[in-house]
This record gives sequence, C-alpha cells and structure tokens, in this order.
Amino acid sequence: MNSFASCVRGFHAALRCAVSRAWRGIRTARPACAVFLLCAPVLSAKTVLRVGYFPNITHAQGVLGAHSTREGAGWFEQRLGSDVTIQWFPFNAGPSAMEAIFAGSIDLTYVGPNPALNAYIRSRGAEIRVLAGAAEGGAALVVPADGSLAGPADFKGRRIASPQLGNTQDVAARVWLKKNGYRVALVGGDVPVVPTANADQLALFQQGKIDAVWTVEPWVSRLELEAKGRLLVEQRDAVTTVLVASVKLLRTRPELVERFAAAHRELTAWVNEHPAEAQARVRAGLSADAHREIPAALVARAWPRLTFTERVTQTQFETLVAEAQSVGFLRDAISLDRLFSRQP
Repeated sequence: MNSFASCVRGFHAALRCAVSRAWRGIRTARPACAVFLLCAPVLSAKTVLRVGYFPNITHAQGVLGAHSTREGAGWFEQRLGSDVTIQWFPFNAGPSAMEAIFAGSIDLTYVGPNPALNAYIRSRGAEIRVLAGAAEGGAALVVPADGSLAGPADFKGRRIASPQLGNTQDVAARVWLKKNGYRVALVGGDVPVVPTANADQLALFQQGKIDAVWTVEPWVSRLELEAKGRLLVEQRDAVTTVLVASVKLLRTRPELVERFAAAHRELTAWVNEHPAEAQARVRAGLSADAHREIPAALVARAWPRLTFTERVTQTQFETLVAEAQSVGFLRDAISLDRLFSRQP
C-alpha cells in the first residue's frame, strides 16, 4: 500500500477509535444523561472552504489537494475534520486569483509572490496574509533552440510571452530586460512583454508568433519537448509559489486557517519524502485538470527544477518589491510587517 493511502487509513482508524470511546462513555453514563445524549439534535452544518490553485507542477500541493478531494480521500479534509468541505478552483495566473480573494469568491489560494504582494499593497494590508511558502524554482525563459536568441543582446524588437500582466514571471521578464539595458514599459517598450495564457503560449511559440516565453513548469518542459525550445534563463532559487489566506477567514475562523497551514506543511514534507509517488499523483491531478493524459516524462523532466518548501521570508518579499518597483509595479508599496502576521 502506498504512503499517501496509508496516511488516509491512519486518520480513519483514529476516527473509529474516537467514536468507539464516545459510545462506551454513553453506555456507562447515567440513564437520563444517556437519553439526553442520544436524543440531542445532531448539528450537521458544513463549513465550506474555497481554495484556489493553478494546474501547474509549481502548485503541486494544490494539485494534490484538489485531486485527493476529487477522489474522495482528501488530504486536507482528513486533517480539517468531517465538518469541513473543501472546494477547489483552478486559475491561470495570480492576478485572477487575487481578484477572487477581493471578491470573496475564495478563502485561500496557492499563488505567485508578486500577485500576493500586489494584492496586499493594493488593499493597504487589509485583505491578504501569507501563511507559508510552497515552491521555489521551476520558472524559466525559453527561447528557440536554433540560436536566433543566443543572449540578451538579441532581444531588441522581439516579443516575450508571460502568463498574465503583473504575475511573477511577467515581472521577472521585465526586470531581466531592464537589467540588460532595454527600455521597459507596461505596454510596448524595446522588447514587448505580451501577457498570454499558458495554454496558448505553446502554439504561438511553435508558430513563431512569439519569440520567447517566460513561464513555469510544466509549460517550460512542454516548450522544450514539443516546440524545440531551450532554456536561456532559469530561476532555480526564486520564490515561485506561496500559500495565502484572506483576512476575512483569519478574522472569522483563525483555528481553521492554522489547521489548513499545518496540513499544507505536512503535505510539503510528504512530497519531499515520497518524490516518486508525489510525481505520479501530481501527474494524475494535472491530467484530470487538463482532461487529457499528461506524459510521465514531462513531469519527471520538470520535477528536479523545483524545490518544495514551506519556508518563505519577509526579506525575500522585500527584494521582490524593489524589483517590481523598478519596472513600474507596486509604486505605492507599504510596510510588509503585516503580510506574514496571523493577525487580521
């Protein structure tokens, strides 16, 4: 039996023991007390927790959580309790997930650090908190393998695709261009950065309608394997994914936030301890999201480029703020002291 299933069986066994002990207590209680306990109404109201994630390998914990819920053996449900129902919502990129937080459509989400920062600053610290890290690495600038873009000097007048304006890879592309002497603008500039949904990047790259792509796994590996791309810049140590919660959830259900964060940390440890099984389960989740089979070779190629970790620091985010400001984002930045606080 695999380790993931063993974890689930362990929770079921613990639950059976608890029920058995409770029943023995009722049988040995005084009759009136027993009647009261047996006749008391059962409160069956469910707490619905709405969680966002991206169908990317960089969001492995979200993919695993969503797929385990889909299979009826939810990792997070087992740890949050039978009174909690989790609904999972896939997003293409971070800004869309942050809009969902603002609208009250989701309660927590896995997201890139730059959209999280933008949401925090835009709301003046009133809407979002970072609970934990999730992944580092897995992002890269992919260019054609024919050598037409051999280095930074070759990019004048070329077009780079990113997943969405202001998302983590979009900002990284603009920062890299500016550091290499190009004039950068939100629209246009010496090297236009064109927000393009991940699902569209591959075909446009194959057709030559975009010259390069700054994106994340598994799209990086797909561009290599299916479109003859090669990596020009790889971000192995960059913060790629974090787990965030809405302040509203922290205010109303702080204990639920802590339990979800603890389950996330446990899942992150499990991923690192069982890489082969984690890869297989992430592939199954991605296949379910894409409604087609994701090749095992694709996941295996992408996996070593990622580090799954719960660690993330305010210093890392302060560096990201400075970089984003250098290319026209986050101009009204505020102190990040509350971003990592568990206080609403």
